[in-house]
Amino acid sequence: MEKGPIGVFDSGYGGLTVLKEIVHLLPQYDYIYLGDNARAPYGPRSFETVYQYTLQCVKWFFKQGCPLVVLACNTASAKALRTIQQNDLAKIDPSKRVLGVIRPTTEIIGQYSPAKKVGIMATNGTVQSKSYQIEIEKFYPDLEVYQQACPVLVPLIENGEYDNSGTDFFIKKYTNALMMQDKNIDTVLLACTHYPLIKEKIQASLPDNVQVIAQGSIVANSLLDYLQRHPEMEERLTKNNALNFYTTDSTDDFDQNGSVFFGQTVRSKHLDLNSISC
Repeated sequence: MEKGPIGVFDSGYGGLTVLKEIVHLLPQYDYIYLGDNARAPYGPRSFETVYQYTLQCVKWFFKQGCPLVVLACNTASAKALRTIQQNDLAKIDPSKRVLGVIRPTTEIIGQYSPAKKVGIMATNGTVQSKSYQIEIEKFYPDLEVYQQACPVLVPLIENGEYDNSGTDFFIKKYTNALMMQDKNIDTVLLACTHYPLIKEKIQASLPDNVQVIAQGSIVANSLLDYLQRHPEMEERLTKNNALNFYTTDSTDDFDQNGSVFFGQTVRSKHLDLNSISC
């Protein structure tokens, strides 16, 4: 079969924190990253809208020759992944695969919590989907899960306002609201790929005994495991250490902000929305 790169998708910049960890662990592969910044954020949008946007982008990745696409976006994983996997892949190309960030995280999150009480900080869309509660229940039925929507954090982070007192105020507001649900929560999962940029601030606003978990390394290790278990997919991936970035909005903005999320210089190309909407 035709070989191609791994596609990594996010509504904006956040997925770059996941791609960063994937590339660190699996540097030999080729990657295409697409940030749908022109239509971000996905968090407040309806299930149907997120599904349609995500499906359009997945189809675009397939047209670029990607046999495997990772939805490095919690909202897209929560609102679109299952429908794409169950209904669309068979029609588009049954040999290709789309993976998300929720399942890899929920498979191991229980290992971090001796108290069996986990807090989830996420966007409105991810919280409303209850995807984490549903998936964690499958692996850890005795684990208590508490969710806290943090609607202001993504806009603040994407506008570069994550290192000021205003952001500190909202972080404290959300962490206090989460801990008020159960003071014995001992593990907080950052179920949004933007939040690693403010992980230290979130950690500082929580009690000392509470650990904060980001998803990047979890997803990277899960992808490694997946490719080891599916050599037929691994053989379809090109290995030239190539990285290509695309955004549906301003490349200047993407390069400036994306470099912060990715931890190194990013040079992107503009992708016209019409080319993925047709």
